Amino acid sequence: MANSTVEVVKKCCCGQFRQLALDAIEDIKSRKGRQGQFLNWIEVLPKNQLENLDSLYELAKKAKGDKYTDIAVLGIGGSRHTTENITKLLGIEKNVHFFSSVEPISFERWISGINLDRTLFLVVSKSGGTLETTVGYNNVKKVLEKHTNSNDTSNQFVAMTDKNPEKSALRRIVDSGEIKLSGYVHDDVGGRFSIFDDATIFTLFFLGVSKEDVKALLQASLKAQEEFLNPDIEVNEALQLAKFNIKAKNSGKNKHFVEYFGDEFFGTTLWEKQLKNESLKARISTDTNVGPGYLHYNAEADLDINNTDSFFTFVYVKTEDKIMNAVMEGVISAYSNQHPVSKIVLDDLTMESIARFIELKHFETLYTGWILRAQKGEFTDKSTALDEVLQPNVEKYKKEVKKALSK
Repeated sequence: MANSTVEVVKKCCCGQFRQLALDAIEDIKSRKGRQGQFLNWIEVLPKNQLENLDSLYELAKKAKGDKYTDIAVLGIGGSRHTTENITKLLGIEKNVHFFSSVEPISFERWISGINLDRTLFLVVSKSGGTLETTVGYNNVKKVLEKHTNSNDTSNQFVAMTDKNPEKSALRRIVDSGEIKLSGYVHDDVGGRFSIFDDATIFTLFFLGVSKEDVKALLQASLKAQEEFLNPDIEVNEALQLAKFNIKAKNSGKNKHFVEYFGDEFFGTTLWEKQLKNESLKARISTDTNVGPGYLHYNAEADLDINNTDSFFTFVYVKTEDKIMNAVMEGVISAYSNQHPVSKIVLDDLTMESIARFIELKHFETLYTGWILRAQKGEFTDKSTALDEVLQPNVEKYKKEVKKALSK
């Protein structure tokens, strides 16, 4: 199959799953595009971005000018990992820098490695009030003011946030003139599903990706979404992966390890860990690693005979390299002798392959959570967004941090 192949090494099939898969697709199709469902990453966002390619390209061109060579992204969670994922997969991460911490030592070390005269800072937050992003912006602004001996740093920042100033403190900063240029974090697109939002497209253009290539990326996304909404499980690889995950969970496997082989996947590991853990909650605990290095600190535990609660997915790019293929064959053989194993093999890292892979992961995650709940009789009323696209538990720690800050 073009772009990637999915193989479930220990296969499973059942009539109940097939019916639940049909129900899941029907339910998701009935919700997509509706306000408050947080499913606008399906069709709505990529179509919108195709229509706005020229304006996003011009925004990046204007922001970069002749002055800036590097871009620094101030954002956390989906505001960071989505862009980090795709720039790393494309191999264009050399001139992009990410920061999400509030810890002073981390900031001092990070900012000391930034060329302040040549770096544009991209601030990404839907609400504009995310603590880590706000602290990062304020700290960078102070450093820039001192470096330039000026209180006006408006040209060195670009903001991506909600369009409504009543909903976003960052939008109010833009409206005040403190930041001159901005784009949007679009409505009803959860952060972990927002890989094609303005922040990523802007960054790709800043880093020199052509409009033709970004257009190909978005078109491939739409094509893949149509593919993964196909109810035929024999051809729908997202459903096949979901089926694998669910069978493993139902047989007592609670820990899913997604093992990527290739340094180009470092950003992907962070993105998928967020995607899966925020969407599936405690139903399945997901961890991600980059091989072969992880084998020298995880394999001893992974292949211990007492490890009975884990299952694995291996991801890599197709190659003719003899050593790489021997490593993959040997590792997958050893793991599949003891654990449920699936694998995803990408044909290449073209725009089309990357877009399809991203949508494969989106829909695998959505189907896995939906069907696991459905098996327990847990269905979501149409007036409420699906559990898989919400993240209410994240607010618990944020609430306690606010209480601590108020003391």
